[in-house]
Amino acid sequence: MDIGPGDLTTMNIFVLNCGSSSLKYGMISMPAGEEILSGEVQRIGAKTAEASRIVHRVSGREETYPIKAGSYKEAFSEATRIVEKDMSFPPDVFAHRLVQGGAEFRDNTLITRREFPLLEKIRDLAPIHNPPVIELINECDARYPEIPQAVILDTAFHSTIPEYAYTYPLPEGIRDELGIRKYGFHGISHQYVSEAAAEFLGIAPERFNAVSCHLGSGGASLCVVAGGKSADNSMGFSPLQGLVMSTRCGDLDPAVVLKMIAYTGGDYSKVDKILNRKSGVLGLSGISSDIRDVIRRAAGTEDERSRTTLDVYLSRIKKYLGAYMTVVGNADAVIFTDTIGESVPYVRELVCRNMDYFGIRLDKWKNRTATGLPADISSSGSEAHILVVRTNEEAAIAKRAYELLSRRETYGHISPADVGLVGPDGSESAFHENGEGANEKLSRLDS
Repeated sequence: MDIGPGDLTTMNIFVLNCGSSSLKYGMISMPAGEEILSGEVQRIGAKTAEASRIVHRVSGREETYPIKAGSYKEAFSEATRIVEKDMSFPPDVFAHRLVQGGAEFRDNTLITRREFPLLEKIRDLAPIHNPPVIELINECDARYPEIPQAVILDTAFHSTIPEYAYTYPLPEGIRDELGIRKYGFHGISHQYVSEAAAEFLGIAPERFNAVSCHLGSGGASLCVVAGGKSADNSMGFSPLQGLVMSTRCGDLDPAVVLKMIAYTGGDYSKVDKILNRKSGVLGLSGISSDIRDVIRRAAGTEDERSRTTLDVYLSRIKKYLGAYMTVVGNADAVIFTDTIGESVPYVRELVCRNMDYFGIRLDKWKNRTATGLPADISSSGSEAHILVVRTNEEAAIAKRAYELLSRRETYGHISPADVGLVGPDGSESAFHENGEGANEKLSRLDS
C-alpha cells in the first residue's frame, strides 16, 4: 500500500533549478509545502552588461548580493553560503530539475552514484541545461554524500502531446533508431502556472484551455494547454527549437545548419556551440544575452542593431502565440510567466499589440501596474484573459520529489516504477541494484 503524505516525516527539500544563465533555489518544507527561503543566482557565465548577483528572499525580505559566478559550481557555493546565514544546512533532500532525461531517465528519479554513468550519457541531450545539473549533482554528492538526491523531469508534462504534434517528418527507421521526436520542455513551469491560472479564474483544470508563455532571461517557450494537459510546445527534440532565446537561435531552416557544418569542415562541436551559446539575443545584439539590456539600449537611441534584435525576439513570440491560439481554439487565457514574462510589462505589451484578431486585448494601465500576482491585465473587451502568473518551479519540484519518496510503504525496496530508470542494458536487474543503493541514503529519512 502506498504511503500518504501524512505518513512521511517532515523534511526540508532544497530545490536546485538550473536555467541557461541562472540558478534558482528554494528550501521547501514538506508535506506542508511551506517555502522557508528562496533565491536566484543571476547572470551566470554568459556575457551580460551587469555582473553576477544573488537575489535572496527570506522572512518577507529580499536582499541582493553581488558575487562572482563564472560557473554553476561557484553559483551553488555562493548560494549555500548565504542560505547558511538563515538556517541549518544541509537539507534532508536535494531535488534537481532535469531538462532532458532521454532513454535513461524517463520519469522522476531517485539517484545515487550508481546512476552517475547514466547521467553522463545524457549530458549532450540538452547542452546548456544538463551539464550544469550533472555538475551540481556531483557537487552535492561530494560535499554532502549522505543526503539523498532526486531529479524531476521537465518533459513529463508534455507526455500528452499527440502523435501528430510530436512526430517529425523524417524516415521512420531513423526516427526510431535515434529517438527523434518532440519532447517539449519547461513542463514543470507550464503545468504549475496553468493550474494556478485555472484556480485564479475558477475553472476546473480539466476544462482549462490556454497558451502559456514562459519567457525566461535564458530559455523561453510557449505551450498549448488543452483541457489542462499539454498539447504542444514550441521546444522540440531539444530546447534549441522555437523562440529566440538568450543564446539559442530557436527555429532555423535546416539547410542553414548543413551550410554551417560544411563551413566549419564538419566540426559538430563548433556548430553546436554557435547554435546554443553564441546565437539568440547575444548573437543578434552583440552586446548581451539578456533582452532587458537590449531593451534599454534600444529605447531612445540610434542603436539599430538593438532595435532589430528586439523586433526579431518579439516577432517570434507573436508568431507562435498566434499559431497556438488557433490550435487551442477557445482559449480561456494567455499566461505570461518567468523572469521576463513576469517583470517586463513592455514585452507583454508589444507581444499583445495588434492581436485583436485572436481575441487578445491588453489593458496598458493594468499591465504597467501589475504587482500582486496572479494579475489579470486584459481589457474589458478581451475574449481571452491575459494573466501574469508567478511561476514556482521550485515548489512543484519539491512536491514531486516528496511524492517520489512517498510511493512505497517502506524504503526497504525501490522498484523500477519508483525510480523511473532504464538500465544500461535495458534489464530490470539494473533497477534492483539502483534501488538498493538508493535505500542507503533514504534510510536516514525513515526515522
